[in-house]
Amino acid sequence: MGEQPVRVLACGDVEGKLNALFNRVQTIQKKTGQFDLLLCVGEFFGTSPEAEAEWQQYRSGAKKVPIHTYILGAASRETVKNFPSADGCELAENITYLGRRGVFTGVSGLQIAYVSGREASQEPAPSHCFTAKHLSALVESLTNNAKFRGVDVLLTSQWPRGAWLYGNNTDVNTKSCGSGSVANLADKLKPRYHFAALEGAHYERLPYRNHVVLQENAQHVSRFIALATVNNPAKKKYLYAFNIVPMKSMDPSELVKQPQDVTENPYRRSAKDKTDAAKTSFTSTEDEEPVRQFFFDLGNNRGGGGGPRGRGRRRHPDGDGPGREQHGKQPRRHPQPSGPCWFCLASPQVEKHLVISIGSHWYLALAKGGLTSHHLLVLPIGHHQSVVELSSEVVEEMEKFKCAVRSFYKSRGERCVVFERNYRSQHLQLQVVPVPLSRCTTDDIKEAFMVQAEEQQMELMEIPEHTDLKQIAPPGTPYFYVELDSGEKLFYRIRKQFPLQFGREVLASEAVLNIPTRADWKECKQSREEEEENCKLIRDQFQPFDFAIDE
Repeated sequence: MGEQPVRVLACGDVEGKLNALFNRVQTIQKKTGQFDLLLCVGEFFGTSPEAEAEWQQYRSGAKKVPIHTYILGAASRETVKNFPSADGCELAENITYLGRRGVFTGVSGLQIAYVSGREASQEPAPSHCFTAKHLSALVESLTNNAKFRGVDVLLTSQWPRGAWLYGNNTDVNTKSCGSGSVANLADKLKPRYHFAALEGAHYERLPYRNHVVLQENAQHVSRFIALATVNNPAKKKYLYAFNIVPMKSMDPSELVKQPQDVTENPYRRSAKDKTDAAKTSFTSTEDEEPVRQFFFDLGNNRGGGGGPRGRGRRRHPDGDGPGREQHGKQPRRHPQPSGPCWFCLASPQVEKHLVISIGSHWYLALAKGGLTSHHLLVLPIGHHQSVVELSSEVVEEMEKFKCAVRSFYKSRGERCVVFERNYRSQHLQLQVVPVPLSRCTTDDIKEAFMVQAEEQQMELMEIPEHTDLKQIAPPGTPYFYVELDSGEKLFYRIRKQFPLQFGREVLASEAVLNIPTRADWKECKQSREEEEENCKLIRDQFQPFDFAIDE
């Protein structure tokens, strides 16, 4: 409709660091232009003398706030004194306290629902807290309108409990984090963006759907984003910039478009359990690479010399659930898919004979229809979409597996090429392919990727060796990524279409392995007997490098 988007900044706990926040905002605006709003969640005020002094400068007008700023109320007894009214008011020029809870609609039509404070553990609730009854009243005031489809933005200080279910991992303590009432509120209000703070963490959850597939009309997706504290020493993200066209101005067909990485609604577990059979959101389509290339089975065959090494020796592989360990240890819980997934290690459909080694978070397997006899896959045991959404603990073991395979290939006189395609894939797969040293140099491999990308009008970007992929590809970004044995990394952010076999085609080309007929995995199938024999050979060869055996 040509409606101009509203440019919004969202911020986590400010805790009185007003100079740091507004200096940062000014820097951003100088680079990218003026934003319309700054929305602050969590604790805005601090309790130190320094924080009080900074506030007085803005309150008196000695310092100017560079953007229209809207804040939530107190989340602790100590900061209640900064809010003279429960109903909201202007605290200083360009700083507006929204109130304890309610709905704010800007001149653009952007609808923002908000709830200040924390959930009370008892009644009557202290002034910095809310109860489930308070939130029910807010929900009723909105949903009584027959035309209600959801709100554009929801601001809460507390996280919604269970936001991480079916999504990417978070580093916060999930046992104590979050409010059940906020989760219920988010489910009912269906915000397109939901911001929260108080945990000192940055977490961008994968978008989730607000309808049951095949049973309800398609609705818009929701995004939950938690932001860290301003100027935190760990340099975790505390500002989030986004453009948004108000829901009321959007074409309905545009509004309900579903991104490729959408998940089930984390707040509707009971409804999900009843409707799993009807869901087809994870089934293969003609546009998706056939998943059989990567099937691994945990079937019912146990023990024997041909079984996977490592933690698989202590793991029940046949239906007791992922991560069940013996010796009195607590079972490890891995992220679960919202529908059928052929790559999660506990899936009953896969072929166990291809698994080589099992760690705590990852397993190593022979690629079905591999480019070479030693083409391997490193896969997470739990359900993860891409490398950029992994926790530090999971990343650490991934690097150990990559290092072990590199050493294994090096002992055989081979270079190691690792690539990942986060596009039209259900479950993270690291393809690990050996290239004999005698075939070509690392520079030859790098050039082959660059040249073939250029031929297909794609620009592969070289990124610094120690750059975290998360810095250039936020969760949900489709991308293709290559890591060479020299440590050099190549990255392409997928915009529209991408050739699904690109990585294989480059490595199979004359410039690298010179096996062009093996670019398509379906042309490389082996019988089960051949696969079993090859996999047993690799297990024995890999044993000296397998760190998982001793853990």
